[in-house]
This record gives sequence, structure tokens and C-alpha cells, in this order.
Amino acid sequence: MNQKSRQQQVIKAFEDFLSTPLETILQRHLSTQTSAALSLFHDVAANVPAYKAFLAEREINPATIQTLEEFQKLPAIAKQNYILRYPLADLCHNGQLEACDMIAASSGSSGKPTFWPRFFTDELQIATRFEQIFHDSFYTDTRRTLAVICFSLGTWVGGMFTSNCCRYLASKGYPITVITPGNNKEEILRVVQELGSAFEQVVLLGYPPFLKDVIDTGIARGVEWQQYQIKLVMAGEVFSEEWRSLVGERVGSQNPCYDFASLYGTADAGVLGNETPLSICIRRFLAINPDAARALFGESRLPTLVQYDPCSRFFEVQDGGLLFSGDNGIPLVRYDILDTGGIISYDAMLQFLAEWGFNPLENLRSDTQESPRGIHQLPFVYVFGRSNFTVSYFGANIYPENVTVGLEQPGIQEWVTGKFVLQVKEDADKNRFLSVVVELGAGVEGSEDRRLAIASSILSQLLRLNSEFANYVPAEYQTPQITLAPMGDFEYFPIGVKHRYTRQ
Repeated sequence: MNQKSRQQQVIKAFEDFLSTPLETILQRHLSTQTSAALSLFHDVAANVPAYKAFLAEREINPATIQTLEEFQKLPAIAKQNYILRYPLADLCHNGQLEACDMIAASSGSSGKPTFWPRFFTDELQIATRFEQIFHDSFYTDTRRTLAVICFSLGTWVGGMFTSNCCRYLASKGYPITVITPGNNKEEILRVVQELGSAFEQVVLLGYPPFLKDVIDTGIARGVEWQQYQIKLVMAGEVFSEEWRSLVGERVGSQNPCYDFASLYGTADAGVLGNETPLSICIRRFLAINPDAARALFGESRLPTLVQYDPCSRFFEVQDGGLLFSGDNGIPLVRYDILDTGGIISYDAMLQFLAEWGFNPLENLRSDTQESPRGIHQLPFVYVFGRSNFTVSYFGANIYPENVTVGLEQPGIQEWVTGKFVLQVKEDADKNRFLSVVVELGAGVEGSEDRRLAIASSILSQLLRLNSEFANYVPAEYQTPQITLAPMGDFEYFPIGVKHRYTRQ
């Protein structure tokens, strides 16, 4: 692409973003859902060298894929069989890495980062997800708003992506002012106290446990959060509705459905879906009606529940896992992100809730003074989390392999079998901590010195191998809490049962 055509592409995309009302964008899927996925496939098959090779190796002729049914029989791509097999440039449109203007990184299980290039136009479609939140949930079109970016800044996707998208909304006319302290707690508190009163509301954007830590620290120092009309945008992990209620109470939230929004996002493709007032209202009903939740999701645990735009991100379910297709710097077709979950249409969701005697639309109307926003006929996707045994902590994916290395260090390996259980737990005050239960070797006695040595070894390897952990998790939350269990412990290491290294 030459300089002039690149300029024209940018100008047209930005003009479309600025001039197209949110409602118009969110209604496109009603008529174009199927063709969007097929059009993406044919474009990628024709113009992305890696995907051409991927199809050729499997003797698939793109011209034979003409229906949604045929599209859904295509082999899924994933990091192992696609992203890591081809040169980075070959994964991009026309094999041109230079056609992207930014690269983000995500940590892999070995600590080696995966790079995800993108271009300005890729961010604009993600900005629409932020527009949904700022317009529908926070009424930002009518309220002077300070957006405080509390995600990590640097090569990781959250901070820079979020900052850019919020600035695009300001360009569209929303009275949003952005400031970027990143995950520097002292700077966040200073920013809010010195600037917050100049705005009608303050939006904190970050990982759930980190935002709670900021809020609790502020309360301990006498910060009166309620005077700033705090709103929260979160990403990275599942949290309970009890957690939302507790944090809402501490910031003076009057309506959790309109004061919070969580993003379902990934370094691979930006934001895939977002909480809406409607999805939050539904999730809060399901949280207090576990039988209904079990009937809907098939599990007793409550997943993240968001709505998505099928024209931007087209979801499918295969063997209990989620696949999505979407255009990015690296376009992805039927990409397996290793998340377990499912999809539910808008009509099916409302019908299911009606059978349980609940009408979320009426509920939202009774909660708001004005006509409620955030009710769009978009499908729902629910997400339990990674199926590859990672746990998410402050937005960082933590892999069992990282912990294993800590137990394999000299002086440590003589005490342990190598088995452990990695979990993220909450204390009585809903603060998260990283728990590792470690199985001691035969005849080895546990001691406080050994427990502390194991904690130190695991921590040092997490910091060495996992850049997300090192940069996302505040220092005071990084040290894992170690529990030493005897060999064959019935609860964690039962003999004769296949061991699982993580628990949700």
C-alpha cells in the first residue's frame, strides 16, 4: 500500500467512525451477520500468505466455501498450529508487517512473548465497544468525564489500546479527558484527588483486583470516593456479583448496572465483547438464582456474560470452546482462544429468563429515571475462562509451567514431588491472592522456613518467566501464599486420580 492510499484508508475509516451513530453500528448485524464472516474468510484466504499456506496444506480451495455451514467446517486456527508456525509478516495482510503501526505483546507459557501488530483502523472498531460503555452505561455524552487509565502501560495490550480508544471517543465529540497513570497506585490517587472535582464523573479503567486495591487504599487515607461519581471499566478475569456489590458500596455506586462494565478482551484481537446494563442486570439475577444459572450455563460457577457485535467479532462454539473470527493486524478466522463458554441469542436469552419469571427490560426501566440505555438486540457470549489450565490474576495469565520451574530449583526439588494446585482465592474482604498448595515428598516435614523458601523460589520464576505477571500484578500482591500438604493429601493430591494443577 502506497502512502496516498494509506492516507485515504485512514481518512475514510475515521470519517466513518466519527459520523456513524452508535445505534446504526449496533444494528448492522441484523442483516449482515453471515456475510461478514464469509467476506472476512475470502479476504484473508486471498491476501494473507500464512492463511493461504494453511489452507493449501489441507487441500482446501477457498472458492468452495460459499455458505455459513461450509465456513463452520473449516479447521480452526490457534497459536500452536498457526500463529507460531509462520513468520510474523506472513500473518499480516499482503505479508506486510509495515502496514501495521503498532505492536503489542502477550506472555506465553514459556515467558516468550507473542507479538500482535495492529493498525489505526483496527482500533476504531474496538473504540465502538468503549463507546457502548461510555454512552450507554455512563451517559458520557452529557457528563464531563475524566478517564483514568489504570492498566499497565508499555508493550502490553491493555493500557495503550484503552488510552487510544478513549481519545477516539473524545474526537467523536464526547467530553472525555484521558490521563494515563498506568498501574501506579500513588499516581492514580493523586490524579483523582487533584483533578476529579473538575469533572462530573471519574472512570477508572483497570484490572478488577487492582482497582479494588486502589479504592481500599484511598478509603484508608480518607478519600471520599462518592464525591467523584466513580465508574469502573474492567478486564482480565471473572469476578462475582458479591464483589461488584462490595466495590460499588465503597465508591458510593447507586446503580451497579450502570456504574460498571467489564470487557472480554485479548491481546490477540482487542475487545471481543463487553458488559452492558442489560447483561449485568441478567447476571445479577442469575447470581441470586443459581438453579437458573445452572440451567442456562450447565455449570454451578457464574461465567463472565457480555454482549458482542457479530459484524465485528463472529463467535462459534466447538466442543465447549469458543472460536471467533475478526479482522485485525493479524486477521483471525475461526480462532481458538482456548476459552470455554457458549453463545446465546438475544431472543433465546429473554425467553429463558421469562420462563424463570424475570424481565430484565422492565427491571432496567424501574432502575433508571430516564428511558434506559444499553438495550440492544445483540447476542450474548459467556466465558468461563481458559481451558489450558491458566489462572487469571490481576489480568495476567499465570501458567502452571511457571510454577513448576520454581519447584525445580536446587534445594527446593528435594522437598517436593513437583505436584501443586494453583488457585486465585479471595479473603474475607474480597481481596484476591495467589494460592499454591504444594505436595511434600515422602517423609518430608513441612516448616515455616521451607514454606517461605518455596514462596520465594516460585515468585522469582514468575517474575523471570512471565512479563504480564511482573508488570500487571502490584508488588504487594505478587508473593504467592504457600500451603504445604503431605504426600497423598486427600483434598489436593488424592492417590490414583489424574492430577490437575489449577482450580478455578
